[in-house]
Amino acid sequence: MRKSPSLRIYLRMVQPLLDTREVQSMGQWNHHFGVTTYEHSLFVSYVAFRLARRLGLDPYAAARAGLLHDLYLYSPYRKDAHPGNQCFYHPIAALENAKALVPDLTEEEQNSILSHMWPLAYHAPRCSLAVVVGLADKLCAMLEICKIYHLMRVRDVMPASSYVVVE
Repeated sequence: MRKSPSLRIYLRMVQPLLDTREVQSMGQWNHHFGVTTYEHSLFVSYVAFRLARRLGLDPYAAARAGLLHDLYLYSPYRKDAHPGNQCFYHPIAALENAKALVPDLTEEEQNSILSHMWPLAYHAPRCSLAVVVGLADKLCAMLEICKIYHLMRVRDVMPASSYVVVE
């Protein structure tokens, strides 16, 4: 599978974040059925970027929010790594980590990260960008859970994480 012009634009846009230790470290945890948190976040980020461009929203903000939406930086399978239910807690942890990594996150990007689990979690989207990131997350999760992600050969065109899955 070759890289499309929009994928090349997207990758140039997010490369500074992809090069960080924090984002790379998401590659060490499984997220959905053989897809790491890094791969899932990259997939969500690219889909949100494409949707935002199509809808006339900020594609850069969508790409950043999508990439950082699951930046919780712990194993979701370790019960002692997070308080309470992972579904409810991880958007809060991801937002805290994202703000530490990218101090200039906009309010829209912050809301997109915090609300991406809505309606399953507490925080609702308050802007169009948050709706787009949330929809991209649900679409990508569905494709991963149904094993369509593997058939699409997304790994063939996206940059790999330098971490290996440890679980």
